[in-house]
Amino acid sequence: MESTASLTQGPDVRRHVAEVSANMFDRLAEITASMRDVLATRIQELDGDPRLVDMLGSSIAGNVENILQALQHDVPLERIEPPSAAYEYARRLAQRGVPVNALVRAYRLGQQHFMEQAYAESAKLDVYTDVRAAAYEEIAAWAFDYIDWISQRVVTVYEAERDNWLAERNASRLQSVNQLIDGEISDDEALETALGYRLRVPHLGVIVWADENETLPDVMMHFSRCVNTIAERIGAGSPLVIAQDRVSAWAWIPMGNTAPTDAELREAARQKSQPQLSVALGTVHSGPSGFRQTHLEARAAQQVGVLRSDPADHVVSFSDRGVGAVALLSHDLVGMRAWVRSLLGDLLIDDEQHERLRDTLLTFLQNDGSYTATAATMVMHKNSVKYRVTSAEKVLGRKVADDRLDIELALTACRWLGVRTLNGP
Repeated sequence: MESTASLTQGPDVRRHVAEVSANMFDRLAEITASMRDVLATRIQELDGDPRLVDMLGSSIAGNVENILQALQHDVPLERIEPPSAAYEYARRLAQRGVPVNALVRAYRLGQQHFMEQAYAESAKLDVYTDVRAAAYEEIAAWAFDYIDWISQRVVTVYEAERDNWLAERNASRLQSVNQLIDGEISDDEALETALGYRLRVPHLGVIVWADENETLPDVMMHFSRCVNTIAERIGAGSPLVIAQDRVSAWAWIPMGNTAPTDAELREAARQKSQPQLSVALGTVHSGPSGFRQTHLEARAAQQVGVLRSDPADHVVSFSDRGVGAVALLSHDLVGMRAWVRSLLGDLLIDDEQHERLRDTLLTFLQNDGSYTATAATMVMHKNSVKYRVTSAEKVLGRKVADDRLDIELALTACRWLGVRTLNGP
């Protein structure tokens, strides 16, 4: 029926909305099935598991029934109860690791499919064109409000379930990892299944941490992104990342047949996209025992990184010269401080002059007492090296040859930890 004048009346529009809704309600099973097929086909993450598809159908049926009942009987949105199937489906997607955007997209596509069905149903009825248009606008507006309302609720349910599920999974994986590190697990296959990570490959142990005072929303996301960035830069496989507490995470990166050099690993870690995070690296080891060893090395490197008073960068590797020894010494920080002070004395004064003396003397000792090699390493004249070494010995009050190994180790601790840490209480 056509109209040349505006004959639309409120009751006419309301009756048409109710009739369209009632007719669609009679076809609820058909509409649900067609919408489920469309969503499962167009959103790849929602397909592949018959149980998920069945739950998707239940969620669709609950939401479509809500909309149709409200439209037919003019029920205000605030009196609608969310369907339990929609909440359960959101929880299940969270547990399966399906991205939340797939859930939101399902509601948008579902809304589009619903409006197509409503338009087709309206076209079957003999009403004025302007009544049909006004009724369609009312249905569209109500469907939009409903989808906006229900989307907020299912996303909240999804995020809560995702947080709980990740926490439970992380706790289980952390327990398994601790048992492996402590030597309490010998069933490698069962552990691989529990962790979702292969043990019989070369590994690089990584520890990522944030400052205690750093405020990072969704800190686990930042940890994972940091480790994944490192893995991508060195061409490695998908890492295992486990939150250790609210400010740190343990990670293992599975390496390929050709491992990058120590310098390449450090550079990859420096180029992480989260500059506020610190990174400790182990060295590459293979198999279950290597999984443990590289982690313990990363923990030793982290021990040094945490104690550093003014780090030049936020990356410490166990392969760095002296890190292992300094990590061992730092387990008795009070004793180490007293020992270093007794060896270096005024050479620990915190100024640029004494810093130059310390750096030159350490480089001199690391180059087997060669002035020529030290000059080449530091890109300076050999006479300048001699002058600085002599000046350092005057501050020490003795020749470095008298305590060469001890002085080199004390200077190494000073380089890694900084004089402020060693001059602490």
